[in-house]
Amino acid sequence: MNAKLVFLDRDGVVLRAVVRQGLPYAPSPSEVELLPGVKEAVRRLRAAGYRMIVVTNQPDVKRGRLRREDVDWIHAWIKEQLPEIDEVRACFHDDDDHCNCRKPEPGMILQGRAGLMNRSRCFMVGDRWRDMEAGRRAGCTTIFVDQGYSEPAPAGFDRKVCSLMEACEWILSRSDP
Repeated sequence: MNAKLVFLDRDGVVLRAVVRQGLPYAPSPSEVELLPGVKEAVRRLRAAGYRMIVVTNQPDVKRGRLRREDVDWIHAWIKEQLPEIDEVRACFHDDDDHCNCRKPEPGMILQGRAGLMNRSRCFMVGDRWRDMEAGRRAGCTTIFVDQGYSEPAPAGFDRKVCSLMEACEWILSRSDP
């Protein structure tokens, strides 16, 4: 398959994460906000022929901190704001479930990749170690968006950036004409 794919984590890459005591949390519907430059980055990637899939862990549903309807509303809002996004995939499991879709497991990426084996055409952009590990396990080029959280930065990523726009520019600089 000749597709070019960018997998995007939701909170901290596409949406502003709610940061409490230096750690990121999912926003509620009243807190939803696109990060600066996201619309332009997504438009540029689409214009260059990339498919884009948001992959997000949403354990707060299982933990009772967020309703599934709220998460569905947020995903519909993302699709409305960013029609270039092809799909939003969410894992509602918690670590104790040991599923293959909860990052750092690569299940959501492998399902979205649908047979694409060319690592140079498949990117995972995320802001936490789980995103980088899931991307690595799926054979993606990994891009870490450093949001300055108080947790340790992930190890083993291919590129470190400060925003999705910076990730977009790096991806486009690597793309074949």
